[in-house]
Amino acid sequence: MATNAYQNFYRKFTKKVLDKIVSPQVLGDTQVLESKLNIENPERHPICYVIQDDSTSNKVLIDNETEKRHLSSAFAPLSFGDYQEDDSFLTLEASKKNASSFYPDKLIRLVEHLLRHPEADVLLVPVTVLWGRAPENEDSWYKALMADAWTKPTGIKQALNITLYGRENFIEFHQAVSLRQLIQTATELTPNFSPAHYVVTELNTLFNQYKEAILGPDLSDRRNVINKLMMTDAVKEAILTESIHKKISISEAENLAKSYLDEIVSDFSYSTIRFADIALTKLWTQLYDGIAVHNFDMVRELSKDYELVYTPCHRSHIDYLLLSFVIHRRGLMVPHIAAGINLNLPAVGQIMRGAGAYFIRRSFSGNALYTAVFKEYVHSLLSRNTPLEYFVEGGRSRTGLLLPAKKGMLAMTIQSHLRGDSKPIAFIPTYFGYEKLLEGASYIKELGGQKKQAESLFGLLKSIQKIEKVFGKVHVNFGEPVFLDELLKKNHAPKHVGLHEELPAAVKETVNAAAEDILENINKAVVINPVSLISLVLLNAPTHSLAERDVLQRLEQFRSFLKQHRYDARMQITDLSNHEIIQYAIKLKQIEFVEHDNERWVKVCETQDALLKYFSNNILHTFILAALIAQLLKAQLAEGNAEVDAAELKAQVLQAYPELKKQFFLKWPEAELPAEIDRALAYFEAEQTVQLQDQHIHVTAADEHLKLLSAFADLYALNLKAV
Repeated sequence: MATNAYQNFYRKFTKKVLDKIVSPQVLGDTQVLESKLNIENPERHPICYVIQDDSTSNKVLIDNETEKRHLSSAFAPLSFGDYQEDDSFLTLEASKKNASSFYPDKLIRLVEHLLRHPEADVLLVPVTVLWGRAPENEDSWYKALMADAWTKPTGIKQALNITLYGRENFIEFHQAVSLRQLIQTATELTPNFSPAHYVVTELNTLFNQYKEAILGPDLSDRRNVINKLMMTDAVKEAILTESIHKKISISEAENLAKSYLDEIVSDFSYSTIRFADIALTKLWTQLYDGIAVHNFDMVRELSKDYELVYTPCHRSHIDYLLLSFVIHRRGLMVPHIAAGINLNLPAVGQIMRGAGAYFIRRSFSGNALYTAVFKEYVHSLLSRNTPLEYFVEGGRSRTGLLLPAKKGMLAMTIQSHLRGDSKPIAFIPTYFGYEKLLEGASYIKELGGQKKQAESLFGLLKSIQKIEKVFGKVHVNFGEPVFLDELLKKNHAPKHVGLHEELPAAVKETVNAAAEDILENINKAVVINPVSLISLVLLNAPTHSLAERDVLQRLEQFRSFLKQHRYDARMQITDLSNHEIIQYAIKLKQIEFVEHDNERWVKVCETQDALLKYFSNNILHTFILAALIAQLLKAQLAEGNAEVDAAELKAQVLQAYPELKKQFFLKWPEAELPAEIDRALAYFEAEQTVQLQDQHIHVTAADEHLKLLSAFADLYALNLKAV
């Protein structure tokens, strides 16, 4: 009794302390769980909250959150039928009081009771509690060194957690698991073992999956990673082959392999991630008016069951910093990033390694040993369910259009998966929508013929020195995932491919299909921001200027087209009004007002033409099919044909489409094209540019309506020439 009184006093005291200094953040959507487990639900079963480690402070925080969500109290007695426990917690670590016990005493009692009472059940709700990892603002450099990790904190560390991370603590309630169902499965799969063994194993596996999604895999230090890779059969065989072919000693070949791994392998560190979080928060505050993130909930759901491979478009060096920041701030593990060896700069390279970058040469140049150790490193990352990131385009686009895929990393990823030991893979295409680029000036020089400048520490510092807050807003839109297993099955690929085997034709087809789907899905996640939209209007006008009333009209027409003819459900369109779009671009110093013929005109600012072309190219694919149709109609009208046969027009579009699809990574298969053509024609008809009657298209000759047709036709004529 004295012990219980002391525990109650200690718990109440802890609650008072935590209520004053801790504000936990709850991750994920808990509405479904809350509706199912609400205390007013007459059909609900008794609830037991499962945690891995016995911690009074964590228990108090969980109990506080259950109270807020009208769930049964975690400290309330667990009582059903003739069964009774003092509280509703289940701690997975075995009791310290019974050193010979492998399983929690409470779990053994629950299992035994359910075996005696087949009608009874208990819902187990796993709860993850982490400190120093919540997606909140961080302003202390010291805290970055103390962030939560895989190891169980000591009492002192937990006290420091509470002190340091009172506002950076998060809790995630996971989906309830039926104890009855776990026992039944255990009886079927492991009849010779205690069901408690299976239950503990399954729950710990679930916790490890949750924790891995947030913190990443439990990685050893870099030196140990390299040593383990050196001991793998694949690397040892590559070393022997190198020794024979190059006529060098085994020792020399080993040293060469080790030097390659030293060049490649990341040096991931939680403290570096926290440090980067602090630094990048300050950078984004200075650089951007905001970061808008779309469709991330889908990524969170996939992270528990899939190996995530982020495959974004590549438009700026900001891309990988931005993506890691967004992922980290939303409570998932940052990916390990394939970075070009040119970025392994003094000091900067080490920080990048600490944030998960591993370095790759632009070309392997027939270097069999380098190829072998790099493949083995990638395989080790996938085997440990480490999220990856690489740019399928290879380098940064200098035009704003997607580049054709460089498929080396894709092929290695797929080959590694077919060697086994990894989860199912989901590629996550990601679209970045900038309104101004940090590298804008250098892109203009390069497009003007100047040789590309090599990255250097001096160049980086010079860029940072020029930063001013006129970069607008940036959008990160997560696209429709590409599931590798579906593509392998579709292409009838084998289920296993060895390391040294030539990739079968079906696997090569899968690599090509994955690359195509990723690029198409990046474009499907397009963001129509104010800058890209007004760029499209002005750059397709003579002298890159128009009367303000014409700009407003064209903006409205283009927006109307996008709303009626949405490129994809994931597409985002600016909600600024047409007047606000103009004012916004003026604020970013990209356009200006000028007086012309006693009327106010809108004109592209000097030196901004090339940069605005970049942003108009970002969204060109959403208009290009309609632009092709307009071009064909305009050509017929120029020949004196105001009436066009609809079937003939569709045939012309179908003939031109394969090349157009290839250049702009358009999403429609040819079978869907006739319906898309009809939708585009319906828009032109709604704008009174054409009339559709008896399978014929009548082009309206009125000047006002021809302006719209010409605007779309010019989109095709001017931009296809640039491609």
